[in-house]
Amino acid sequence: MPTYDYVCSSCGHQFEHFQSMSSAPLSNCPSCSAPVKRKIGSGIAPIFKGSGFYQTDYKNSAPAASGGNTPESKPAAETKPASETASAPAA
Repeated sequence: MPTYDYVCSSCGHQFEHFQSMSSAPLSNCPSCSAPVKRKIGSGIAPIFKGSGFYQTDYKNSAPAASGGNTPESKPAAETKPASETASAPAA
């Protein structure tokens, strides 16, 4: 169930309300009973509360010593010596 953000049109009180998507939007402010409007765009992104994320939270972790995907393990591109590339006839 998403959390929706509301703002009061009279006193400016802003608050969140946890409700199902099929529920009707709130109509009155809890502090002054004036009409409220639901903010557009709120409730879309997940809210992360807690102490943080850990390396073990991810399913696919990077291999420690794969030896195949590092730039150092790829062969260098072959280059021709300068004498073969600059063989123009002398005039």
